Amino acid sequence: MADGTAQARVHGTGGLLYDTKRRAWPNEANVLIALILIVAVFEGLGALLMDQSFLFDSRDRFDSVFNEARLRIIILQVAIIGIIALGATQVIITGGIDLSAGSVVGFAAMVAMSFAQTGVVNGNPNPGAVFGPAWLDLPVIVPVLAGLGVGTLAGVINGALIAYTRIPPFIATLGMMVAARGAAQWWTRGQPVSFPTDGYAALGQGMMPVIWFVGLAILFHLILRHTVYGKHTYAIGSNEDAARMSGIKVARHKLLVYAIAGGLAGVSAIVLSAKNLTAQTGMGLMYELDAIAMAVIGGVSLAGGRGSIVGTVIGALIFGVIISGFTFLRLDAYYQEMVKGVIIVAAVVLDQWRQSRTGAK
Repeated sequence: MADGTAQARVHGTGGLLYDTKRRAWPNEANVLIALILIVAVFEGLGALLMDQSFLFDSRDRFDSVFNEARLRIIILQVAIIGIIALGATQVIITGGIDLSAGSVVGFAAMVAMSFAQTGVVNGNPNPGAVFGPAWLDLPVIVPVLAGLGVGTLAGVINGALIAYTRIPPFIATLGMMVAARGAAQWWTRGQPVSFPTDGYAALGQGMMPVIWFVGLAILFHLILRHTVYGKHTYAIGSNEDAARMSGIKVARHKLLVYAIAGGLAGVSAIVLSAKNLTAQTGMGLMYELDAIAMAVIGGVSLAGGRGSIVGTVIGALIFGVIISGFTFLRLDAYYQEMVKGVIIVAAVVLDQWRQSRTGAK
């Protein structure tokens, strides 16, 4: 091999050769550019139509350059669904899908809040106590474990059905979606559960949802990038048969991935119910679709094997910017849903185009 060619081509994983001149531009960079462009569009529309800035303090109302109130709103409104999106990212990377996350949030929130109730409300016994006095004013760890347990159990059931019975992920998680929503209604016969202890309420107040989201995002970014779990997750999504022949216990790993996704839905339920100081059977409705959309917009391939937590976090921010931008422009809420649909379809089309382009190379 000539010296010039030898310099251009080096050995990669498993002895494969690749051309350093054809390195792909990081997909997260593309998503970040899209986020910046969307912000620029809303800035332009604000200046043109409303004589206001979208993210910057143009009227000296704040102590900083940015409109801190709007930034907080953008991050807060995507943090709870973003926690679900972290689990959805891992599931999709394996080549699966989870349609049950929103319903699991509803059921886990009902169960967790039932164990988080305080015994006295305004000097009187709690009028909506689900259980007797012995189950009121419990340590905060009890409702937290209850919520996590419900979410993780739902994920284990999903994973077991998919890994060991070979039911398609769409069907297995669709069944869990319906069952979990029914279980949420059954738990208290459709009645909301309220009046949590101060310790439980503190888990979702202020910027705590953002702290949970960012902390979990950092944790799972490190796990996916630097552990055997992450390597196996990407390997299964890239080529499940090859992963199995290389010695990866595919069924067991899928079970673990879905269990983690369910556990993250449980975390989302805990933070959501603590933030709202109540749990209702309709909580989490359509959250799973928003979470999947955040992941896909962030560059996670629906074909499996590609994507990252960083991309999903940026995808969540794109969602938040769009929602806040439409509110800023005083457009009706239903336009937001229409635009969400367009963005999801566009992201999938872009993903298909990237796959076909990669295959052509």
